[in-house]
Amino acid sequence: MKKHILSAVVVSTLFVACTKSTTTEKTENPDGSVTTTTTTEIGTGLIDSSKVDKAKNDIQNTVDNASDKIDNTAQKAKEDINKAGKDIKDAAAKGAQKVEDGAKKIKEDLK
Repeated sequence: MKKHILSAVVVSTLFVACTKSTTTEKTENPDGSVTTTTTTEIGTGLIDSSKVDKAKNDIQNTVDNASDKIDNTAQKAKEDINKAGKDIKDAAAKGAQKVEDGAKKIKEDLK
């Protein structure tokens, strides 16, 4: 999921980088009239694809590293929770054994 989100950010960044550039030129003719020329350039040719590829690879590596760290942390948390569960189970068993031993002593004392 997090890889998809970061990929979407990269793609939207590329779209923003490919904006249009509009230039307006006003030229005065010999007869005194003014001619306006508007030129629109699409910025796709201005992007260096090697830089984009490098940035994409850098982002992908960062996402992969973050994903690995999250996975490792989740695995460690799972192991810690399992260990804590086993410790609690052992402590409960010891407590139950003490209660049973105490009950047997009381029962013997009442006889």
